[in-house]
Formats: sequence, C-alpha cells, structure tokens
Amino acid sequence: MQQERYSSSDRPLDPGSLLECDAEGSAGRLGCAAVDFPVAVVLPAGGCGERMGLPTPKQFCTILNRPLISYTIQAFERLSWIGTVVVVVAKENHDLMLNIVQKFNHTKVKVVHGGTTRHRSIFNGLQAFSDTTDPPTPKPKVVIIHDAVRPFVEEDLLLKITLAAKEQGASGAVRPLVSTVIATTSEGYLDHSLERAKYRASEMPQGFLYDIIFQAYQRCSEFDFEFGTECLHLALQYCGTNAKLIEGPPTLWKVTYKRDLAAAEAIIKETLSMSACIIAGAEAEAVDLAKTLQKNLNMMETDVIPCAKESNAEYLSKTRNFIHISTTGSNFSEVLDMVKRFENTDHARLYPVVIVWVQLNMTKQSVDSQGTDERTVFKTLASEIVQGNVLLYGIQIDHSKVPEQWERSVERLTQITVALIRDRNAALTGQLLHA
Repeated sequence: MQQERYSSSDRPLDPGSLLECDAEGSAGRLGCAAVDFPVAVVLPAGGCGERMGLPTPKQFCTILNRPLISYTIQAFERLSWIGTVVVVVAKENHDLMLNIVQKFNHTKVKVVHGGTTRHRSIFNGLQAFSDTTDPPTPKPKVVIIHDAVRPFVEEDLLLKITLAAKEQGASGAVRPLVSTVIATTSEGYLDHSLERAKYRASEMPQGFLYDIIFQAYQRCSEFDFEFGTECLHLALQYCGTNAKLIEGPPTLWKVTYKRDLAAAEAIIKETLSMSACIIAGAEAEAVDLAKTLQKNLNMMETDVIPCAKESNAEYLSKTRNFIHISTTGSNFSEVLDMVKRFENTDHARLYPVVIVWVQLNMTKQSVDSQGTDERTVFKTLASEIVQGNVLLYGIQIDHSKVPEQWERSVERLTQITVALIRDRNAALTGQLLHA
C-alpha cells in the first residue's frame, strides 16, 4: 500500500505521549492536579470491520506486530488519572482480547461482551460499573467514550473533555467538515445542501457524568438502540444535558479503510524514529564516525555515548533506536547485554526497538572476501532477538583516508541508517548491508 504524505498537523501533538509506557510519566502533569475525581473509559470494539474488506476486524489488525486496539488502550492507560478501561468486544473475540491484554501487559482493562449494535455495546460497557462482579468495578464520576480504532488521542484533549463533562454533564470533540453535506431526493437528484461553516463533524472522545449517560441509555428507545450512533444526542434527548463541544486536532481520524492502516503505521514509525542513541567504542575512528553521524542525522535527536554500560542505563531505557559502531568484528556481547536489559524492563514489549550494528572495517580486506561465519552469527542472533521485538540490522563501512571517498561512504551509511530506523521492517533483520 502506498503511504500518503502528512503535514506536521496530522501527527500526534506530543510525539512523546504516544511512546509513554508507564503511568509515572504523567504523574507531574496538569491532569493529575486537575482531575481529583474517578474517571473511566469505555471502548466499543465489537465491530466486524466490513468497510475494511479484511477477514480480521480492524481493531485487531496489527501494526508493527501489535494490534491497533492495544495502541488505543495505551493512550489511556499511560495517564495516571484514568482508572478502568472497559473494552467491549464481540463474544467470539473475548479470548483474543484477553490474550492481547496479557501479552502487552494492559493493567487497567476489563473486557465485556458487546451487543448487536454500537449503542447496545456501549450500554453493556456502562453496565460493567453497576454490576455485582467480584471484584466490582468502581463507578466513575466521569466516563469517556472513545472508538477503539482512534489510537492518536492526547492527554491535553482528554483533560479538556473530562473537565467539561464534569462541569456541563456532557462534552465531545468536533472537527470542521471537510466536504459539503447535501440532501438528495428519492429519485437520486440534489435536493439541497447545507452551509458547511455552520456545521461540525462529531468525533471521539466524548465525556459524560456517568449517572447522566447511564440514565440516558436506560431511557432510550429500541429505535435508538438499533439505529442510533450519537451518544451526545441521547444525553440531550433523554436527560436534557447539552454537551460542551471542543475543537479537536486532526489526529482524531478513525481507522476505517485498509489504507488507513498504512497511514497509522506511517505516523507511528515516524514518531518512533525521532531520536537515536549512538554507541561508539574507544577507538578514535569509531568516535569520529559517531560524531559525524550525529551531525548528519539532523532529523533526529541524537546522543553519543561511549558504551552501553550500566552507567548509561537512562539512554537504554528511553531510546528506541540505537546505532552501535564497532571495529571488533563479530563480538556481539554488548548487543546481547542491551537485549537482556530490554527484556528485564519490558522496554520492547509495546514498541519495537531498533539496533543498527555498524561494523567499521579498518583493514583493506573486502566484505566479499570475509568468511561466512560472521554473517551466520549475526543472522542467527537477529532471528533470536526479533522474537523479543528487537530488530537488529547490520551495515559494514570501509574506512578510507581519502576524504572524498570517506564522505561518500558516510553519506551512504547515513541514508541506509535512516531508512532502516524509519521502516522498522522485521523482514530485513539479520542482513549485513554495505555502505
């Protein structure tokens, strides 16, 4: 699938928020101070994905070996002021959802069965807070309803939706209409069009005082359950609660069609490739190459560290892209040490970690004349650690004292490195490329 181009406004407002993997990351933010009441989330995920045209429902389609719904769950779980995330799935997908929760260590999720329509599924999710299960799910003051296939939702918007819901009773995100809306006659001719400036597209997330939205669902008609899709309308019609509407960012778009999966993957890959850590040995040539790479990789935030020892654990715990420059051939002990730390800290559980092993050839021996042992060891290592969501690529570069030749080689090295980090293609792991 061909990937489309996206402007900076189409990306997550805070790229770091997409990568935040622990609740502690948001502990000092405004949300913790402003939200001093219980908040929960209901994610309806019972759709079959007819418009996607794939046998797998879109919420379970994988991006970088991780289901789409897991990205959406993580957007909420990373916020310490959000309690339970109720995921509503079709009965036949219950075990699949439980496996996702376990595999990606989602700690705030409760899985319940959905209904035959969207409103029935949301109502089932809301009822999870009023049932008598053991242990019971605490009833929230505010509940956020969001689509499982909208993974790019930021804390700033969630905070605005939550506080407005507590104050007003209901709130929802809106976006300007992209196309003009028209009405047609029964014969298929134009009847009239709406003035686009007066209307907005209703988006997710939406927030409600729990008692209001639960009461609205208790009162709504069978027609609403069967054909309705708008939660804000139910709150207005059955509880007289007029929602506060909040302008949302472009990143609220919904994964609906197959091409949207490629767009979501492109955004996630680009976000993951915004920084890198360059690890260099003690050799002067390796250090010089590291500094040159740091300068050339101007689209990334890069740090150069002398080695991957315990003293640099902070870099290993925060970075997802590593460029390891070595002149020692097939000694991959430092890579193994890094992978072991990733395993101990679950650093690669949610997002793949990339290691680009750069072998700086200081001899005049050509790559083709080298034995196959090193390539075999490298490929075997790469195939083993890819199971832990660590992608290992290799690049060989021949050192040259001829300035023009060396500059061309380093430029080629930079281009290959950027491509590997951005593409994050597991199929290429274990290959040893030549710059």
